[in-house]
Amino acid sequence: MTSPGRLGSSAGQLPALGFGAAPLGNLYRPLTDGDAEALLQAAWNAGLRYFDTAPLYGFGLSERRLGAFLRQRPRDSFTVSTKVGRVLVPNEGWHPQRDYFIDAPAFEPIFDYSYDGIMRSFEASLERLGLDRIDILLMHDIGEKTHGVSHEDLFRVAMDGGYRAMEELRRSGAVGALGIGANEWQVCNLAMDRGDWDCFLLAGRYTLLEQGPLVPFLERCVREDKRIIIGGVFNSGILATGAVEGARFDYEAASADVSAKVRALGAACRAQRVPLAAAALQFPLAHPAVQNVIPGFGSKSELDEVLQWMAYAIPSGLWEELKREELIDARAPVPSDTTCVVLQ
Repeated sequence: MTSPGRLGSSAGQLPALGFGAAPLGNLYRPLTDGDAEALLQAAWNAGLRYFDTAPLYGFGLSERRLGAFLRQRPRDSFTVSTKVGRVLVPNEGWHPQRDYFIDAPAFEPIFDYSYDGIMRSFEASLERLGLDRIDILLMHDIGEKTHGVSHEDLFRVAMDGGYRAMEELRRSGAVGALGIGANEWQVCNLAMDRGDWDCFLLAGRYTLLEQGPLVPFLERCVREDKRIIIGGVFNSGILATGAVEGARFDYEAASADVSAKVRALGAACRAQRVPLAAAALQFPLAHPAVQNVIPGFGSKSELDEVLQWMAYAIPSGLWEELKREELIDARAPVPSDTTCVVLQ
């Protein structure tokens, strides 16, 4: 991070717990506008002040609902991030993303990392949110796993025209900080050679279940003072529910291997009388590069659970056991039993 003040709107630091707003776009199940407002009010009352959204989430629905709530609060009292890299085009028919966002508006998200595409996406997000600026702007879902054979061409466009647009927005003050929001740490590492990024939102790759980014990516982030926001801290749900029937990993049904590892993690947690979800939520925060975690909340009961898990006192013996059983990487920093996880 070039300077602390570039990340966030107030003190330049994000609280340990943020609000992932994908469920406000009817992810997997529909919410009413009233449900969404009540959920956001409960989160605000609990002290949450960082909110992450994207045009993809409900094809603009998440941004509209979040903006309607945040516009009623003083602008400097919260931090909001949204994403660019997709534009929404009218489409009343079915398309694959409709399997995820239930009863969403009649749009389809189309990838566009060009200069014009980034600017169009940003302006549309500002309009939906009804805000005068974005604190953190993230380039969304670049990477080889996401784009396959198109990755190299799209990456080139993103790092040239797309980054140029984002940098102009940062210089103008319309954006406070720039980052990448992706499911692939490798592409974030590549992008660090191509631009002056402030932070990275890494979804699902540094969790209690997988620590692949530890070396070299997170080491490099510490060295170069780049901040990490952890999305998908429960790996799409399985670290919250355990390896139950129908559990999701990486947005799909969990494989037998993943389920077996989660059962082993769960058994170790039960032996120490620790909820698996509490260990999953707190684990990434021990890494010096990690600024915060942003679970997605679909109900007040889910919010209440997360608040309890964040406050749960976890004995150091659990982390020692997980390393001894090779269930987590031996190099991974872990919380101490005196760690106090707070919102602000």
